[in-house]
Amino acid sequence: MNGALRAGVIDVHAHWLPRDLLALPPGNPLGGMHDRDGELFLGRAPLGFPTAAMTDVDTVVADTRKAGLGARVVSAPPFAFPVHAPAEADEYIASYNAQLAAAVADTDGVLVGLGLVRLDDVDAARRELTEIAAAQGVAGVAVPPVVDGRSLDRDAPREILGIAAELGLSVLVHPMQLPRTEWDHHYLVNLIGNPVESTTAVAAVVLGGVLEELPSLRICFVHGGGCAPSLLGRWGHGWRSRGDVRRGSTRPPAESFSLLYFDTITHDPDVLELLRAHASPERIVCGSDYPFDMAQPDPVGFPLGRGIDAGALEANGRRFLGLTPMDASR
Repeated sequence: MNGALRAGVIDVHAHWLPRDLLALPPGNPLGGMHDRDGELFLGRAPLGFPTAAMTDVDTVVADTRKAGLGARVVSAPPFAFPVHAPAEADEYIASYNAQLAAAVADTDGVLVGLGLVRLDDVDAARRELTEIAAAQGVAGVAVPPVVDGRSLDRDAPREILGIAAELGLSVLVHPMQLPRTEWDHHYLVNLIGNPVESTTAVAAVVLGGVLEELPSLRICFVHGGGCAPSLLGRWGHGWRSRGDVRRGSTRPPAESFSLLYFDTITHDPDVLELLRAHASPERIVCGSDYPFDMAQPDPVGFPLGRGIDAGALEANGRRFLGLTPMDASR
């Protein structure tokens, strides 16, 4: 990543989208996002926060400082992932990435960006990722955990992870709230769906040998990795017991798990402790999910209150972003 970053704890998981892109990419089934009297809606559903918190850079910067953070990494909300009609989304992706670079450049090191990329076309993705790698203040991309029913260990998404690793770009994996009939009430599409999507992607990367092929890949899973910390022992048993589980990887799941980054949004101190028991202490990073209603309201205080050092969170965030000591000196 080009450019310096403000000192302090880095929130790697927050969202921003310019107003002119609220309609969302071509083919989206959600009706787009829109402002109604200062509040942001997704289709007919209110999102529960001011439109400015998603779209206005000055508001995001002010809220970042108010939260006691040094810096915040912003990416598009998952509704804006170009997955429904990707071949028609090139203009949307290019506009988002260009506006993102311009927006973070004017924040004096408070904001860092993660761009959008097509996940269906490797050649198109290489062009987009090459442009992102040259952009000031943009460290990588945010991607969904599942594309067309498959996760990150297969087909184009796996090749695209390889390009990101080759270019030194960070990858944040964010769930999309994929609908299922049994999750159509109680907000289960988020409360269950989001963790399950993240868990699926963690399993795919770990059991698919992705980091064995791409040891330099910096990849972070939000919401504490979903259910993955509680399932790691089960995966390890399956890896030792079954050839079909072992087929994609040469090392036990726990070994690869320790090479992944995870944010601290667990909403439960005991779950955060479970994550800490399995993840590397150098790969746990601060997250907030700003500005959504499921966000961690005190992104700094929550991990600090559970014994995670602020200096470690800052160092881990910089490590995930690929910052060198010279970049970090500001």
